[in-house]
Amino acid sequence: MAQVWAHWHTVLLTTAALVPLTLLIVAALVRYRTQAGVPLGLAWRWSLAEGAMVLGTLPWVWMTMTPQQVPPDTTLLYLVPLSDLGQQFTMPLPWLIAQIGGNLLVFFALGAGAPVRFPALASPLRLLLLGAAGSVVIEVTQLLFVTDRVCSIDDVLVNAVGCLLGGLVTRPWWSRARVPVPA
Repeated sequence: MAQVWAHWHTVLLTTAALVPLTLLIVAALVRYRTQAGVPLGLAWRWSLAEGAMVLGTLPWVWMTMTPQQVPPDTTLLYLVPLSDLGQQFTMPLPWLIAQIGGNLLVFFALGAGAPVRFPALASPLRLLLLGAAGSVVIEVTQLLFVTDRVCSIDDVLVNAVGCLLGGLVTRPWWSRARVPVPA
């Protein structure tokens, strides 16, 4: 836990500090939408989904874009599915849980909020594709611009599953109602 705090304290503190601001923005969005004629329940659902997607995804993306120190002999690019993940199963259990759990959480909030806010994304396949697309963007960006980050097709797969799982958690709140919102 001390290593997590030492490495990620800036991300954690910034995220915690942004919670009140996010709640204020959500409340302002609800007010704006209800004044524009959106029913109160739908205005709250949409606004909370948007706040959760942003606040729940950006810290993970920030972490993935932070350079790391890796041993000199580390392979930095894995293009064969399950090759990187298979190697991780030889690591100590806490490392394995952190690695897989962290990858599942990268787009979990996005997957939870996207189908609530955007009915067109309310399908498991579309959530998988959303998570995979976002993850491909991260992996390519890491490969091109971030030093000492391992880029892996397995991260894309696990991130996509995390997006799907987030959506399945919020499935009861998915709405097919289409109420126009002014720009």
